[in-house]
Amino acid sequence: MTGVDQGVTGAARADHGKLSRRAVFASAAAIAGGAVLQDARASGPKRADHDFSPDGTYSVVPLRKETITLGVAQTRVRAVDIGDLKRTRRANLDHMLSSIEAAQGWGGPKDILFFHEFPITGYSNRWNRADALKAAIDVDGPEVAAVGAAAKSHGCIVVFGSYAKDPDWPNHLLSITFVVGPDGTVVDRHWKARNIKGVFVGFELFTTTIYDVLDRYVEMYGRDAVLPVTRTDIGNIVTSSVQREPELFRAFALKGGEIFLRTASGGFTREDIMATSIYNQVFTAVCNNAVSPENPGFFEGGGAGGSTIFGPDGKAMAEADADNSEQIVSARIPIGQYRATHRQPLMHVELYRDVYAAYESRFPPNLFAEYLPTDGVDAARYLKDKAVWKK
Repeated sequence: MTGVDQGVTGAARADHGKLSRRAVFASAAAIAGGAVLQDARASGPKRADHDFSPDGTYSVVPLRKETITLGVAQTRVRAVDIGDLKRTRRANLDHMLSSIEAAQGWGGPKDILFFHEFPITGYSNRWNRADALKAAIDVDGPEVAAVGAAAKSHGCIVVFGSYAKDPDWPNHLLSITFVVGPDGTVVDRHWKARNIKGVFVGFELFTTTIYDVLDRYVEMYGRDAVLPVTRTDIGNIVTSSVQREPELFRAFALKGGEIFLRTASGGFTREDIMATSIYNQVFTAVCNNAVSPENPGFFEGGGAGGSTIFGPDGKAMAEADADNSEQIVSARIPIGQYRATHRQPLMHVELYRDVYAAYESRFPPNLFAEYLPTDGVDAARYLKDKAVWKK
């Protein structure tokens, strides 16, 4: 099984011996004579919870090249028109596809092209659940296939976020980051890990995250899928749209994350992104939206721009121009040289393991396993008395 992370192979089949829906992600395909992209999210038999060794090393797929180019596509965000859905969603998709062509034609080919959270659907704080589900793409839909065709034509990985619908989760609005391989297939689908709660006034996010249905998610996909590291032949990839939770990214780094791709929409804290690199000695990129004219409900420049790629020392390798326009931000990553000496972050967990074990989260997990709010206001009403912390 050349080039395949053999730890995932057993997870690629369900008990009945047929390929499960999630096991399709683990199907092997030869890529340019090199190694295979791999990381199963299968029902049935599960992988080991933690795929690393006591000596600081972690599981990898052999590299097919020593140096890669990462491109961060800082493009506009524009909410689809629910009343004119087919045309406006197609327009967003066409814009994304033309951005892929532009990125690959400017400054040389990119091995990874990374987009923000909502290049196809956009985002609107005016949508209720019914609206957002109309805007959302299907996890196996034509938009994903179109991005796959573009990835295959350029032999690159394309990473992008989207509101999405999955028949395994009826009526749940998902925020998924897709990892599309150079053979055009979906290698991985990363759910958002959690949403922040109790911060907005009279409004809460109503997308379903892993944390919101944690027990069922683990039952379906295994504990390893809670913090998925996609092991490819150009590096171990982590994606996330979570901000200001360094413990989450430390855990990803312990599991072998090397290239962290963090999406943002409408702003982020630069120091938070930088710290991921500094504290874990990893490559971290943030992709934010560009200035977005004619995006209903938002100022065109509000929270736009700043997309950056940081090296393991926390220094910027490349960053967007200050005008926050649409552009490609790219950097060369010496992944072979890096991997030769990189290990898990240094920790002295015996000093504080008991403190973490005793901690109680402000809101418990699994709250959306019981009820799905109809909109942001209903979510605020539902969550109002669910906090463990009391004022």
